[in-house]
Amino acid sequence: MRVLYLTASVVFADQLTKLLVKGFRIPFLHFYHEGMQLGESIPVIGDLFRLTYIENPGMAFGIEVGGRLFITVFSILASIAIAWYLYKIRNESFVIRLSLALILAGAVGNLIDRVFYGVIFGEAPLFYGKVVDFVDLDFIDLNFLGIHMTRWAVFNIADASVTIGVVMMLLFHRRFTHVDASAREPATPLASGETGPTDDPPAGPSQPVSS
Repeated sequence: MRVLYLTASVVFADQLTKLLVKGFRIPFLHFYHEGMQLGESIPVIGDLFRLTYIENPGMAFGIEVGGRLFITVFSILASIAIAWYLYKIRNESFVIRLSLALILAGAVGNLIDRVFYGVIFGEAPLFYGKVVDFVDLDFIDLNFLGIHMTRWAVFNIADASVTIGVVMMLLFHRRFTHVDASAREPATPLASGETGPTDDPPAGPSQPVSS
């Protein structure tokens, strides 16, 4: 289960960057980090890459399905299911476990925002927090079927982790499940009339019968 070290590292990086963007305080250390203003955008590589602070009440990349409580509960159940399945396949292909570890990291990273950020920052009750997004990338001018897009949806490290994990699973899942299935396939029974290998030594040349 060493892939869980990767999960923990991604969750740590995700939460650290979100707190740096949102701002936080540690009262007993008399420490305060101001962070960015909601809606503020800071160019990093011109317009190609900017830090833009927004808060997302929906799922990854701003997708909204159901209310906030529904999304939070769904995220909890999904995280538990992924962790259980990851344990179940702990002896399977490393690539599949790696992709699941990345998906789990992304799910947990955003789940922390939804469950705790509302209470920590005095903005909403438990389970009703919003996800902090800040990675703002340029995109090609897209105008297709009424969809107009010039920049990619603002996201965070957790979103990127889920996306990478899903892409890896799509690329490698079929290949490795096929290999694993072949390795577990029972030997084909011998057809009627066939004999299997024996431990008897090969017969030597026949001896002439003396008269």
